[in-house]
Amino acid sequence: MAVCILSVLYAWTLYNIPILAVGVRHLLRSNQKKSKASTSRVDKLPTVSVIVPVKDEEKVVGRLLEAFLNVDYPPKKREIIIVEDGSTDKTAEICEKYVRQYPSQIRLIRRSTSNGKPSALNYALKHVRGEIVAVFDADSVPESNVLLKAAKYFEDLPTAAVQGRPHFINADENMLSKFISYEEAVRYETYLRGKDVLNLFVPLTGSCYFVRKKILNKVGGWDSKSLSEDLELSTRLVEAGHKIRYASDVQSWQENPVNLNQLFRQRTRWFRGSMEVAIKYGRLARKLNKRCIDAEITLMGPYTFIPCLIGYLVTVYSLLSQVQSNALSTIMAQFTSVFTVFFLLIAGIALIYVTKPRKMSNVLWLPFIYIYWSIQNFVALYALFQIVFRRPKRWAKTKKAEATINHDAKG
Repeated sequence: MAVCILSVLYAWTLYNIPILAVGVRHLLRSNQKKSKASTSRVDKLPTVSVIVPVKDEEKVVGRLLEAFLNVDYPPKKREIIIVEDGSTDKTAEICEKYVRQYPSQIRLIRRSTSNGKPSALNYALKHVRGEIVAVFDADSVPESNVLLKAAKYFEDLPTAAVQGRPHFINADENMLSKFISYEEAVRYETYLRGKDVLNLFVPLTGSCYFVRKKILNKVGGWDSKSLSEDLELSTRLVEAGHKIRYASDVQSWQENPVNLNQLFRQRTRWFRGSMEVAIKYGRLARKLNKRCIDAEITLMGPYTFIPCLIGYLVTVYSLLSQVQSNALSTIMAQFTSVFTVFFLLIAGIALIYVTKPRKMSNVLWLPFIYIYWSIQNFVALYALFQIVFRRPKRWAKTKKAEATINHDAKG
């Protein structure tokens, strides 16, 4: 049984190695080029509706609104829709102030009862006027050219959605926030980049993403019962034959968890949501379509963390119990070592190039990031227990603070 489990893990690993390698190669080449925003005439630019669900975000919502009011995009071609979802602090008061000052650019929709982010997004979708729907979290601080650069990707008609590249405002707050910022930088700039280059499944990741309104309406909006509404929507889009792009030049800043409790709650929701979507859309694996097959393999990712955990435990047990290993276990251990070294090599190259200017010293974070990845195996196991024992679904909101952007941290 252990051999079967580990064989699945190895197959999943081997499948993803070329994707990561292509992502790294493309990353190295992209550092030689500078992306350009759309050169379309103003009258040819699509109208964009930015939806921002907010609840108890008094510390950050003003910062977001100021940033969007200053984006380089024709005011008549954009609108900002704030969905106030039953806040108990001064969030609504702050939003109302901006609506009074900029009534033609900002709209405020109030809801007295909060049912989670996906429900708020669906509520806002009924009021959208734009051709493109953009979703941002309340702690986002978009770059001034974010809408112009996103519009460039929609000039390609087959493109149904675009996922932008997040940077982290509070990356330097402590060691954990630095771990997360590097982990996410590697994930976006190698894994998602590789998927985009190979025309595979690119998942939407919760914020700084864009979808054509007519397609969003056609697939039925967001699943209000899903813990990973972005991933669930991505899967439905791909199942319907639509294309999602990763846009590394469409950039926004946001905050990430700064303590283990916040990280555990966030990742538990992410992993459980992904596991549930994988079960729900298991039928994708039967389609003779490389995007659909890749989508199902991607969704199975959190499940593969559990065999990793088993592998760690077996290794520790064998070291402590002095059990004589057989030929099979020796070969598997050697394969494990090769895979580990290869992944660390790819991650090391990515760490050097995801920051500008390049920093060779970033590779010193590799041992810590490997330990951090290992900890997430336990989180995946806990998420699986929640599914098996049918624990109630809870939307874990990450607490935000009014952090200051450090542009030196930009990768």
